Amino acid sequence: MNSVASHKFSARTQLSVALLAGTMLATPLMAQEVAPPPVPAPTVPAPAPEAVPTATTVQSITVVGNQRLEAQTILSYLRLRVGQQYDRAVLDQALKDLAATELFKDFQITDNNGALTIQVTENPVINRVILEGNKRLKDDKIRPEIKLAPRQIFTRSKVRADVARIIELYKRQGRFAATVEPKMVSLDQNRVDVVFEINEGPKSKVRQINIIGNEKFSDGDLKDEMATKETGLLTILSSNTSYDPDRLAYDQQKVRLFYLTNGYADFRVISAVAELTSNKQDFIITYVVEEGERYKFGDVDVQSEIRDFQPEMLKKLLPMKTGDWYDAKLVEDTVESLSETAGLFGYAFADINPEFRRNPDDRTMAITFNVGESPRTYVERIDVNGNTLTHDKVVRREFRLNEGDAFNSFGVKRTENRINSLGYFQENLEIERKEGSAPDRIILETNVEEKPTGELSLSAGFSSIENFLLQASIRQRNFRGLGQQLQASVNYSSYSKSIELGFTEPYLFDRNISIGGSVYRRDLNSFNFIDNDRRTTFEQVTTGAQVNVGVPLTEFMSFFGRYSINFDDVTLDRSIYYFGDECDPLVAGRYLCDAIGNRTTSLLGYTLAYDDRDNRIRPTRGQSLSLSQDFAGLGGSVKYVRTRLAGTKHFNLGSRFILNISAEGGYIYPFGGRPTPTSDKVRLTDRFFLGEPQMRGFDIRGIGPRVIRYAATYDPLNPVIDTSNDNRGQIDDALGGRAYYQGRVELDIPLGTGAKELGLRPSIFLDVGSVFSVKRPTLTTLDDFRDPADGFTKFLCRNATTGVSQFATETTTTTDGVTTGTGQYTTCPTGFSSLAPFEERFFGDTWMPRVSIGAGVNWNSPFGPFRIDFAYALRKEEGDDTKRFSFNVGTQF
Repeated sequence: MNSVASHKFSARTQLSVALLAGTMLATPLMAQEVAPPPVPAPTVPAPAPEAVPTATTVQSITVVGNQRLEAQTILSYLRLRVGQQYDRAVLDQALKDLAATELFKDFQITDNNGALTIQVTENPVINRVILEGNKRLKDDKIRPEIKLAPRQIFTRSKVRADVARIIELYKRQGRFAATVEPKMVSLDQNRVDVVFEINEGPKSKVRQINIIGNEKFSDGDLKDEMATKETGLLTILSSNTSYDPDRLAYDQQKVRLFYLTNGYADFRVISAVAELTSNKQDFIITYVVEEGERYKFGDVDVQSEIRDFQPEMLKKLLPMKTGDWYDAKLVEDTVESLSETAGLFGYAFADINPEFRRNPDDRTMAITFNVGESPRTYVERIDVNGNTLTHDKVVRREFRLNEGDAFNSFGVKRTENRINSLGYFQENLEIERKEGSAPDRIILETNVEEKPTGELSLSAGFSSIENFLLQASIRQRNFRGLGQQLQASVNYSSYSKSIELGFTEPYLFDRNISIGGSVYRRDLNSFNFIDNDRRTTFEQVTTGAQVNVGVPLTEFMSFFGRYSINFDDVTLDRSIYYFGDECDPLVAGRYLCDAIGNRTTSLLGYTLAYDDRDNRIRPTRGQSLSLSQDFAGLGGSVKYVRTRLAGTKHFNLGSRFILNISAEGGYIYPFGGRPTPTSDKVRLTDRFFLGEPQMRGFDIRGIGPRVIRYAATYDPLNPVIDTSNDNRGQIDDALGGRAYYQGRVELDIPLGTGAKELGLRPSIFLDVGSVFSVKRPTLTTLDDFRDPADGFTKFLCRNATTGVSQFATETTTTTDGVTTGTGQYTTCPTGFSSLAPFEERFFGDTWMPRVSIGAGVNWNSPFGPFRIDFAYALRKEEGDDTKRFSFNVGTQF
């Protein structure tokens, strides 16, 4: 019998652009995923009944059509072998085996009396995988998640899997309307380009949150507890308005905790359903809750099996009392507090088990805190993981416990605070406690995640005050991974220049002694404005160096010593402020004339500091106190004692509200000095100044003693001084003071997750302060411009070359050969310069406080930290300069 039976399976793909899979949509919590249009499964057409005998022997097997794959490789996928008996079922299985490889887009088996021919058409090779339309998710976020890649064999199953994966990525971004359409473009040599056309769609927002079953608390109260927020004008900057299934579960726990802390021990969330609107752009979330009855605390007791724990003493320390409203959070905090207390005695794994006894009749909840027996624990090993740059010893030297010490929870907490205060690692580091090799052994494991500690700043610009300016600085707070600090900075502008180099070693020879030093040169100009023109008052060039040493006295107290030597040169513009070879007090003011000259300051100082804050960079609780004194006079030409006292206190009010209270003050006591009756013994450049940024609501050096020079409206018989605010042509010079004090109360206000991720930290504040105590300077009055001979007020004429000084003569006019006087005494001889009449007045030398209130925001921007403040001065003194809006780069409060 001579018959030919053919079994053929074909899954041909058009060699043009062809649709491979459909769009996938998904809606969590309310509907199952919409599957893509199914790709037709390969079918094996049944052969004619007479095509294959009941049993036939395989005589030969030939593979044709293969290009990349070897024939033996293809045969290895099949169960057919020469000499094997086969029938229709065996050939069907062979076709299924070929389909399972996903290597072929078309294949068939032809039978010629046992001579089997396998004809295949191989799937193409992927040349490129192209993503189109993705703007919110860049290629580098999608490509690592998909399976298709160049030089791989193209298969439909991988395409469908990649489509599903891309859509899942968009779901995580809150884009539930995203669609992906895969396409294939055929190329020569059996190659294809796979193109994923992505339509990202809008971000799905939470349009509405419905709560059903709440009677004791309003919808608004419960929504305030949730992390998810409804879309609106007040939440335009928040990222919590997008739908997130994980956040939905978190919100349920938050609402449940809210009820439990208010006494509703039986509260439960019956259901939480999220429904996607028909346009797939918004979600409506509905909660069904059951509040139950409100409970009070019943009997509260402590039972302890640890001998160091006296139940009666611990019971007195419990925060809850019988009759108080039940608070599950208070119970949780009590368990944690008892665990920490047990840790102080060395019991790291103390078992604190609260036993609840509910009485539904009188709606009370009795609690017994059972402290189970546990062995005293010792530190077996300390592990530090995750530090790639920072040396182990930099982290280990912050530990307050050593291997072999008795465990102490206070030491662990203090260690966490010290490591966080380094600023080398991500915030909120916690030390994990793991069981050791024995029940009385514990392993302390520290998993750190390093963050950049180097800061490089380069900036250039143009300022109306400084003209062209250039700033460059580099700072490494963890140099070589040893905790050393290295910094260098250069500032240059048309009016000020400075350069500084500094280095600090926090642990000298691996001992807890810090040493550091810096050298610097500063060329600074003090200035004021006449109308809108900047006018330099004096120039101060300082060249110096400083060495400092720090030694810890106790865990929280340290001593710092320092020595610095400065060479100062204070000058005035000779062409403006000098008369001959001497400073002209009528032009410069006697207070400026007293400041000029060269001087050497040899300064020895110390600081005694106490600091138990939980984090020095961004504290949330704790306090710091410091007393500083500097003694000038061990050599040099300047002699004084400068004393400062400062303190801060931080309160964690809960819900991420942080209250910060700070106060400081200082005084300079001079030794020696020039014994002139017109000048203060403390020179102008050594005094205290106060204003922006220390006192918001006031301008730079805007508080304290000052001399304001008012121009006179010229009239030789009756000159008038205009002191109105409209006349800002007067000169305003801040004098500073020997003493100052300053206080601040500031409340940090938490924002949503979106603003927090941006690094925004707003606050409201109240600032109080004053600077005072300076010798009243000798002032210039209109009498200095009055000619004693005739009583007229006249311009003063000066000849800077000869030093001759004389009053101006009357200006005359000639009309028709007749010369008459004008009544204006303003004419100076040739070579003389004129000085118009003016009057100086002294303000602000008082201890009375200046007060301002306001609001501001810190932003840790990609370009560095800066702060914006809006403040209003509630109380000021005459002469103070106020300023409502301020912007400070790199200033932290």
